[in-house]
Order: sequence, then C-alpha cells, then structure tokens
Amino acid sequence: MRVVLQRVLQASVTVGDKVVGEIGPGVCLLVGISRDDTPEDMEYMAKKVLGIRVFDSSEKGSMWAKGVQDVGLEVLCVSQFTLYAKSTKGSKPDFHEAMKAGESRQYFDAFVQRLGQLYSPAKIATGEFGAMMRVSLVNDGP
Repeated sequence: MRVVLQRVLQASVTVGDKVVGEIGPGVCLLVGISRDDTPEDMEYMAKKVLGIRVFDSSEKGSMWAKGVQDVGLEVLCVSQFTLYAKSTKGSKPDFHEAMKAGESRQYFDAFVQRLGQLYSPAKIATGEFGAMMRVSLVNDGP
C-alpha cells in the first residue's frame, strides 16, 4: 500500500460537473493498493496517516508536532492505482503491481471505513472509485 499525503488548506474531487468529495484544512491522501496488500498493511497505514505529525503546535510553538487527528482536521481519500505504475520498459506504464479493480474497490472502501472508525466518519471524504476524477487542492506548507 502506498499513500501520498499532502497537507492542504482545502481539497476537492470533481466527477463530471459534480463535486463528489471536499474538505477544508487537513490532508489529501492519494491511495495506491498493491495486489499483495493485506489487512495488516491497511491497519498500519490507517494509523500512520492519522498520526503522522505534519502540523505545527501553536501551544508549544514547535513544528511537525501534531497529526491530523490531533488537531481535528479533515481527510480526503482518493484512490490512485497509478502509484503502482512501472515505467522501466518502453513508454507505456505497467500497472500489474496494482490490485485488480474489484478487489481494490473493496479494499479502498474498507480503508476509508477504518479511518472513520479510528477517527470520525464525518471527517473523512472520498472521491469516486474508478471514475475520471479531477482532484483540486490548495497546498499548505513547504
């Protein structure tokens, strides 16, 4: 399982003309699922993304002191099978390391559900699995 985590001021996912998921301040997660991923990998990653310290502490005046859950911000999860692309041969990417779509949808949904269980379902938003999504975000930080 691979996750690209980006601290954002806001982020949204649009499919067609409809916004299907959006958040204010928090983190945007691009989530890639490998054909070899296990429930243990999912559990580890869910805890990691909620706890990784990418936010500052205003009380202590220190950088990189709190996770998204610590500061009560939101999470936008976007499925992104292209994180498992290999481009070592030729000019066409190879996606054989990514989990197949049917299994991957179930795994992704379970990951999002687990984030909600560990944190708050109201704080978790998603895109639309398998759709042609336009992801917009306003980066927050270096």
